[in-house]
Amino acid sequence: MFDAAFKQVDAILRKEKGCSTELDYVEQSSWILFLKYLDDLETDREAEAQLTGKPYRPILEEQYRWRSWAAPKDLDGRINLNVALTGDDLLDFVEKSLWPYLASFNQSAPTADTLEYKIGEIFSEIRNKISSGYNLRDIIDRFDELHFGSASERHELSSLYEDRIKRMGNAGRNGGEYYTPRPLIRAIVKVINPQIGEKILDPAVGSAGFLCETYEYMRNQPNLSTEDYETLQTSTFYGREVKSLAYIVGIMNMILHGIEAPNIVHTNALSQNVLDIQEKDRYNVVLANPPFGGQERAEVQQNFPIRSGETAYLFLQLFIRSLKAGGRAGIVIKNTFLSNSDAAGLRRELLSTCDLFAVLDMPQGTFQGAGVHTAVLFFTKGKATRKIWYYQLDPGRKLGKSNPLNDDDLQDFLNLAPKSENSQKSWTVFIDDVDETLWDLAVRNPNAIEVIDERTPIEILHEIEKLDRESTELLSRLRSLL
Repeated sequence: MFDAAFKQVDAILRKEKGCSTELDYVEQSSWILFLKYLDDLETDREAEAQLTGKPYRPILEEQYRWRSWAAPKDLDGRINLNVALTGDDLLDFVEKSLWPYLASFNQSAPTADTLEYKIGEIFSEIRNKISSGYNLRDIIDRFDELHFGSASERHELSSLYEDRIKRMGNAGRNGGEYYTPRPLIRAIVKVINPQIGEKILDPAVGSAGFLCETYEYMRNQPNLSTEDYETLQTSTFYGREVKSLAYIVGIMNMILHGIEAPNIVHTNALSQNVLDIQEKDRYNVVLANPPFGGQERAEVQQNFPIRSGETAYLFLQLFIRSLKAGGRAGIVIKNTFLSNSDAAGLRRELLSTCDLFAVLDMPQGTFQGAGVHTAVLFFTKGKATRKIWYYQLDPGRKLGKSNPLNDDDLQDFLNLAPKSENSQKSWTVFIDDVDETLWDLAVRNPNAIEVIDERTPIEILHEIEKLDRESTELLSRLRSLL
């Protein structure tokens, strides 16, 4: 049922001139889905309050709740068509009344970590692109059939939403900006092994894939107490995101995974001076896939001791300074960081302040829609690097849309990583052997088997002649068709 509802909503959005891409479909369906979720949440909280005899004050005033304007029901539980708004009346209410009311929450909310503040941020930053009130009514009717009550319902909804995020990432020119392959995230989380009570940060949160997967990993640990679950809900996961679309998608993704009020702040994480970060502002774990190739303004670059036009290099400095002593990080970065001369100073800082204990070299095609060659850096803050364990991932096939990265591809890496075992795909480099001028950390597998062409020169010539003949015959057939 859920899958059918999403497909029907996409079909309706395709009729809208203002919605032409997967990014638009996700954005517009997200704000509507968010309001449906909010109403279900309020209903659950009201029921809990009644059971305990405690008073409950709803977040939204009655006329702005989903059940009042979007889906007023008759005694049989059906939408009351005599009361439910549609057409121009629905559009006028949404744009002139509902939207300004919701946007005002970021001014009236007590703190930025409340659900009220998230409501205000979302509806201050995005706009309704659905121009037909009849199309909007159809979408509302489809989403009203969805429910967030049971764990199985949330799991199915979160899986469907993840699929939408994946399609959104693949639709853009920079696929990695919105979607990091979940098998890769799960492998990174397993290596870092976050524990209950640790604070986890993603300063480039995007669609919140790292935080969602880390939540799944931690909540499935054995023997968790009620206090542990409360800790996971309220004081474990933190994110920052500068883009409006990614902000709402990240919040919605975390909500569907079970975190009711995500601690995601709508801000540019690079806008703070990293030298001003205090111990109280630091985290136990940083997990992230920062944007590659961006060009930050000069005033932003001034916030960093090592200035760079490469956004990812600024983020790496932020990651290092955001960690507590002993804190761990697993971050994705362009492979060129390991050897480019313009990053030599940053590599020196990383190696001198952190233990870069592992580098996972990823194959081309890992990020669908983005042709970058990436690596994952694993490091612990507080002591200098003495040796680095490398693993060069080779899934034995070309990765792409039809052959995406999967969990099995990373199993050998996960088997060898705990003890940094060397193999045909893995090796160890000692820092004493690294040139101290460039600090070149490029991936050079000493165990790679060179493939030798064992054909004789005559056999190679015969092969060339055969290819020439085939080319000539093909050209001849093409000319005969013209």
